[in-house]
Amino acid sequence: MALLIVALTGGIATGKSVVVKILKKHGCFIHSADRVAHQLMEPEKPAWKKIVCHFGPQILNADRTIDRSRLGGIVFGNEKERLFLNQVLHPLVLEKKKKIICSLEKNSHFKIFVSEAALTIESGFAHFFDKIIVVHCQEEIQIKRLMARDKISRKEALQKIRSQMPVQEKLNYADYVIDTSTSLKKTEEQAERVFRCLLLDYKKKNRKEKT
Repeated sequence: MALLIVALTGGIATGKSVVVKILKKHGCFIHSADRVAHQLMEPEKPAWKKIVCHFGPQILNADRTIDRSRLGGIVFGNEKERLFLNQVLHPLVLEKKKKIICSLEKNSHFKIFVSEAALTIESGFAHFFDKIIVVHCQEEIQIKRLMARDKISRKEALQKIRSQMPVQEKLNYADYVIDTSTSLKKTEEQAERVFRCLLLDYKKKNRKEKT
């Protein structure tokens, strides 16, 4: 049976992790693009070499790992540098996704593969997915969440938010939308409904492939 390939995306600090917990609880395979990107940036990995060559040794910690906060300070304030970093990482992350999907379809019981990635649409890979879930919330709530999570100023939070695609553009790509602006309970209820829809999508996809 073919996996349903789903993208879970949305702006930074909009509540994707809450939705991930619900989907994981229901047996979806969760692939964190952020976690894979961190692995690709470990010392001496191909991405690490390209990034250090471009940005210089000043982005390194004493143990030669990349100081992500220092690198973030560079790329969030410079679109050209951010694009360079994304062009290095995104194709490598996509290749990892493809390999995992291939392996899961041969050797697992999973029905739904969920890629959690904030920059799915910006990376130009939206077409790769069967369905796209966009998580969003009111901007003021997003700002406060990001300030609290990263312990940064309002100005820094806005800079990070503005570096990403505006939510209205992302919503144009959405098959399903989850608004996390209100209570945790309502967010979870929306995620439950979306999961039920994804199960139907999985069945539809496999019916089509049989005909």
